[in-house]
Amino acid sequence: MARAERSRTSAPDLPRNPLLRWLPRPFRPPWRPGRDRPPGVSAPPGAVRRPSRFRRTEPAVDLLDPPRPPARSLGLIAVSALGSWLGLLLIGTVHAPVGPMDTSMALRPSLTGGTRIDVAPLGDLELSSHYAPLRLDVDVDRLDPVRSQALVAHPERFAGLQDEVTHDVTRGALGLAAHSCLAVAAGATALGLVVYRRPRRALAAGGLALALLGASAGTAYATWNPDSVLEPKFSGLLSSAPSVVGNARSIVSEFDVYQKELARLVTNVTKLYDATSTLPAYQPDPSTLRVLHVSDIHLNPASWRIIASLVKQYRINVIVDTGDTMDHGSAAENHFLDAASTLGAPYVWVRGNHDSRTTQKYLSGRRHVTVLDNGRVVRVAGVRIAGTGDPQFTPDRSVVAAGDAAERAAGDRLADVLRTERLAGTPVDLALAHNPAAATQTDGLVPLALAGHIHHRENTTLPRGTRLMVEGSTGGGGLRAVQNKKPAPVQASVLYLDRRTKRLQAWDEITLGGLGLSRAEVSRHLPRENQPGATPEPTRSAHPSGPHPGPSAGRSPGAFSRPTRTPSDGSG
Repeated sequence: MARAERSRTSAPDLPRNPLLRWLPRPFRPPWRPGRDRPPGVSAPPGAVRRPSRFRRTEPAVDLLDPPRPPARSLGLIAVSALGSWLGLLLIGTVHAPVGPMDTSMALRPSLTGGTRIDVAPLGDLELSSHYAPLRLDVDVDRLDPVRSQALVAHPERFAGLQDEVTHDVTRGALGLAAHSCLAVAAGATALGLVVYRRPRRALAAGGLALALLGASAGTAYATWNPDSVLEPKFSGLLSSAPSVVGNARSIVSEFDVYQKELARLVTNVTKLYDATSTLPAYQPDPSTLRVLHVSDIHLNPASWRIIASLVKQYRINVIVDTGDTMDHGSAAENHFLDAASTLGAPYVWVRGNHDSRTTQKYLSGRRHVTVLDNGRVVRVAGVRIAGTGDPQFTPDRSVVAAGDAAERAAGDRLADVLRTERLAGTPVDLALAHNPAAATQTDGLVPLALAGHIHHRENTTLPRGTRLMVEGSTGGGGLRAVQNKKPAPVQASVLYLDRRTKRLQAWDEITLGGLGLSRAEVSRHLPRENQPGATPEPTRSAHPSGPHPGPSAGRSPGAFSRPTRTPSDGSG
């Protein structure tokens, strides 16, 4: 009854009076009319309470205002994507044997997807195998000598090589998939802990990373193109691969011929690794300037490793390249030149007939690289060098060559610069040209001229006293190194110059026996005119494991010495 009595005496909500806010605080009622109950009055039952028509309602949401962007969701996606990329980059690589090769497989972010196969030292192979934000990278680390020799010794195994490679690739791909899931989950979770410092958010980032990887894999599977192997994109030496073994369609139709070609390629590339790994080491006399002369690399990536090894072993002061570094001079080949600035010594280069103006412009912007053309004179490592590029650009037989007349004209322009420098009291020590026809025009104006182009060595003294040294191919003739039955040798020379006079004291001819021969030879030569009036004194090149005497300023070299061959594999 008491509760009912109180309910009957309860007052309804009073309208809110806005004038009360202007009253001084002591005169305000202890409750807010219309919202609070007076002291001692209990709440009415639910059936009695009704919303007052004077009660202020919350403003309605304007449907025209756009909602706020989900910043937290976008941030989580960004953290997951970045963590996935870091995980794939740091721990996403797996090593798997594929046939006679040891390979490394990895997934990398990409806008176009596809597959890239790096076949060192031959170049790259790209396939449009799928379209997804992930690219499959396969690097051929090395040829396993045991497995490759087993293939060469038993050619009948090539018949089952396709099935073996397919099985190895499938097994490697499954291992890569599992490893990539672990990599993206670990990378995204670790980055989520760093960014959010909350385990739940970090685990959410890891889960989202796995979902992104799964979506990318699904996209790749949906867009998988098995026919992409029939239209590959080559770079490096592989850019001419169809001329060696035919295109993919001819390989299918003439698989027996392809087996024989593949056996020869495996044999020759294996021999290349053997030869470069056994390159003999010499310690040149530190009192001389050492110039490494290379030429006609022709896009052979193995040449960079050979040059870097020679720079380190001979303590080279400057590298001189007399051109034909490229095969076609296209812009797509330019990335091949990046290694020129990482060889450990200044690199001086002149353009060959397989090098375009695009090639020259790209090299001009590389660090530690000096490009000479039109008789430009520079001083590098204390040696004054002048050079000119080849006036002809003949990357293939579709271009008609201008002949020796154009070469001699370029040589005449170089000779005019040399003559001017000598009259000014600043004579040039070395003259560079790609074609020997251009270099011969410098006779009598410089003590030493260097050239290339003909892919074999020639060493002559011109009528007016200039020594012309023509270098062979440091790239072994490029693709012919893996194509010909008798591979071209890989050749380079180390020139020893007197530090004061810059005259040639001696030179070492270094020859790798080509891709079919696992042998390296080094022969020492002394020029007759090294020091006027010197008595002939025979000299022999030291064994790689023994001390190397080297020419010195206080030594009396003799006439042209008989070279001593030092094969690295111990065979004759």
